[in-house]
Amino acid sequence: MSQRNPAISKGVDTSLIWIYFLLVAIGITAIFAATYKEGDPVMQSFLRFKTDYSKQFYFFIAAAVLALFILLTDSKFFPATANIFYIAGIVLLLLVFPFHSNVKGTESIIRFGGFNFQPADFCKICVCLALAKYLSRPDTDFTKTKSQLIAAGITLLPAALTILQKETGLALVFLTFFIVMYREGLPSIVLIIGFSFALLVIATLLLEKNTLAIILTVIAAIAVYILRKQVKRNRSLLIGVVALWAVCVGIQRFVVPAIFKHVLQKHQVERIYSLIGRDVPNEYIKGNTSSDEPVSKKNTADYNVKQSKIAIGSGQIFGKGLLQGTQTRYEFVPEQRTDFIFCTIGEGFGFTGSFILLAIYLLLLFRIVTVAERQRSVFSRCYAYGVAAVFFFHIAINIAMTIGLAPVIGIPLPFISYGGTSLITFTILLFILIRLDADRQMVLR
Repeated sequence: MSQRNPAISKGVDTSLIWIYFLLVAIGITAIFAATYKEGDPVMQSFLRFKTDYSKQFYFFIAAAVLALFILLTDSKFFPATANIFYIAGIVLLLLVFPFHSNVKGTESIIRFGGFNFQPADFCKICVCLALAKYLSRPDTDFTKTKSQLIAAGITLLPAALTILQKETGLALVFLTFFIVMYREGLPSIVLIIGFSFALLVIATLLLEKNTLAIILTVIAAIAVYILRKQVKRNRSLLIGVVALWAVCVGIQRFVVPAIFKHVLQKHQVERIYSLIGRDVPNEYIKGNTSSDEPVSKKNTADYNVKQSKIAIGSGQIFGKGLLQGTQTRYEFVPEQRTDFIFCTIGEGFGFTGSFILLAIYLLLLFRIVTVAERQRSVFSRCYAYGVAAVFFFHIAINIAMTIGLAPVIGIPLPFISYGGTSLITFTILLFILIRLDADRQMVLR
């Protein structure tokens, strides 16, 4: 008699599971170090669901139950329901508009009693599944522009809705799915255009607008001179260079100011200019309409980052020890249990602890990419690369925020930062991958 139900561990990549448990344990320890109050009974605090570290522990139990449920689910379920998940995610994003609660400047959260739920966070799973489903369809020819636009639309629709909910930082996460498209054949020129736009935005912030316009003009003139022979044979090349120059100047003069005035929030504008060490220009002070409060001329948004860097630097090589940090114990660092949780690790365990955490994250990313490349199914491969892209963005941006290399945009550190929605979302993302990988010999569509 054949065995119809194989063991749950068959084909499962246990290394990813052990990394997951290790990161969650580090996260609960870091939250404990950041929020523990002297005199509180530790064991009772963990059981009462009143402290942040006890809540995170119970969130982990809920996440572990979901993970077990996913491992018991037939892997065919995920491609079969991918589009349903995507529609559900979009509906949840739309429900935010009439039912949202304003929490710390964002309107992307729905409250259920004492719990906060952020649909944009959950929607990362939906987009990852839906994009993998579309790219794995037999009739999808990703060399055609139509297919590329549909894939981009799957990604950009939730990003646009998230921006409308004043959650610009989280909306940027959806752009990482273009890495999946690039892996599946998206032309390099698309990524080049994207990076060029980012460089032009940075140049617009760093340079005076007339100076940058002159530099762009000089670059265009040099390009025409270098291509003078081709230009004589083909006048359309000259038209192309002039058009590209006009687009760049237009972005610098009109698009970037419009983004800073009407898309970004007051605190986001302040944080970006804080990063480059400049005061907010008068035109953004007067023109910013994305917030009820005017943008302040005196930029004080770098306080969090300064305190974070002090905390990390004070940890030196081996750290001050658990519950011994002064910056984090006395709450000099705002949001030290969520966005700035890395500084708690840096102060308590020093360079050594921070390096070990980064090494664990690198091992996680390397393992996910390895898993992605061994898939026979296009769906599984695309999903795996989507998971890798999301994790990489969160890890890189969060740590860069805490050490002053990126503006503070409210991106949590996977499995470490406090938050039930974040922990459960990352758990689901990872364990769907583990479930798909367990059946890697199957071709899923």
